[in-house]
Formats: sequence, structure tokens, C-alpha cells
Amino acid sequence: MIRSPFSTSRLLTSVLAIAILAGCSTKVTRVSHDSTIDITGKWNDTDSRLTAEEMVKDAVGGGWYAKYAASKTTPTVVVGEIRNKSHEHISTETFINDIQRALINSGKVDFVANKAERGQIRDEKADQASNASVGTRQDAGEESGAKLMMIGELNSIVDQEGGKAVVFYQVNLELVEIETHKKLWIGDKKIKKFVERSETKF
Repeated sequence: MIRSPFSTSRLLTSVLAIAILAGCSTKVTRVSHDSTIDITGKWNDTDSRLTAEEMVKDAVGGGWYAKYAASKTTPTVVVGEIRNKSHEHISTETFINDIQRALINSGKVDFVANKAERGQIRDEKADQASNASVGTRQDAGEESGAKLMMIGELNSIVDQEGGKAVVFYQVNLELVEIETHKKLWIGDKKIKKFVERSETKF
């Protein structure tokens, strides 16, 4: 049987398409959630988690804590705004959650909901006031006020030449006494990465 040029062309196109699809197959490997994997050199989940854990450990180990320990009171902390001033789009919400988790796990402070979370809880209290039984409703005006607020920012510097770059991150956090505005602790964490890639844009 003699194939027409048109049929042969279609056959070659189909074979080529199958080969391309086979070459573009995706492989997924499950890894530990706390494993360190750097693909692009950008800020990642490992940077967020380790920075939060290290800085919170330093914060609650500061000299200011002795005052509360001596009076046998547990300081109540809330995390305020962590501003992203780096060159990347970074989810500060994830970093804030890592800070909150590290603070709670330290066992040295009490922790209260942040501004956005308090709004949701107050809405629930208002709903309960109208709909829940007297014995089960949670009353307004009984919130625990925070004594301290942790605030900070994330900065970065990129030094690039061709396909090579040094990416530097610095996280600055402060623990501030809400009533007096006194800064009880100031900490920083520095991360430097050397990145090589064929692309020239970082």
C-alpha cells in the first residue's frame, strides 16, 4: 500500500506530538515537610520557618523576660505587621504564622489573636449575643489585652552579574511594650544565597 504524502505528513506529526508529550511528563516526589530544598534561590518555606524559630528563641531568651519571670506573670504577646520590603513577592502571612507557632511552642508567653482574627471573633460574639443561650454565650468585654507586640520587616539586596547572583535577606523584628512604646528586644536574621543559572533575571 502506497501512502500519500498527506497521510505520511499526518503520521509524522502524530509521532512527533506523542514524543513531545512523553518528554514533558511530570514527576512528583514526596519529601519531608521540613526538608531543605532550594530551586530558585528565592525566599522559601525553609527560610520562613527557621528564621521564625531562631528569632523567637532569641526574643524570649532576652533580658526583658526576667522582669516577668520575677513577678511570676506570663507576658501576653500579639504579632503586628511584618512588612515585606524585599525585591520579591513574599507571603508575610506565612511568616507571621511561623512566628506565632514558635511563640506558642516556646511555652514562655501567652498569645492573643491579631487584629484581623479579633474582628472575626467579635462578630461571633455579637451573633451569640442574639442567638446563643445565656449559659453558653461568650460575653464581650472579656478579652485578654496584649502587653507586647512583635513587629518587623523583611529586606533584601541582590548583587548580580550575568547568570550569577548573591541574594541577601535580612529580617528585623522588634518586641514593643504596648503601653509605654518601649522596645524590649530587637533582633535580626541574615540569610545569604549564591545562585547560578542560565537566565539573567533574578
